[in-house]
Amino acid sequence: MTKRMMTAAGLLAIAIGLSAPASAQSSLVDGEVRKVDAAAEKITLRHGPMKKFDMDDGMTMVFRVKDPAMLKQVKAGDKVKFDADKINGQFTVTRIERAK
Repeated sequence: MTKRMMTAAGLLAIAIGLSAPASAQSSLVDGEVRKVDAAAEKITLRHGPMKKFDMDDGMTMVFRVKDPAMLKQVKAGDKVKFDADKINGQFTVTRIERAK
């Protein structure tokens, strides 16, 4: 029941224009862009632990991107925060933003 109430509070905050709930921000992983391959719609990221995939150690991986336009926002060497999901059996970046 408490979880349902927090979710409703988070949705209300988004609806009235407040910042995203802390849980949405905490799901982002710190990383560094190593390579952008726009033609293949892939990005190589060195990243920290990804708890949602039971990855306790950081590593460098090649990811697909959900939206190829994301690749125009970053370049090799950029520090980023990102989220990924496993889509059709492949690790896919679903959100990426430059770290501040």
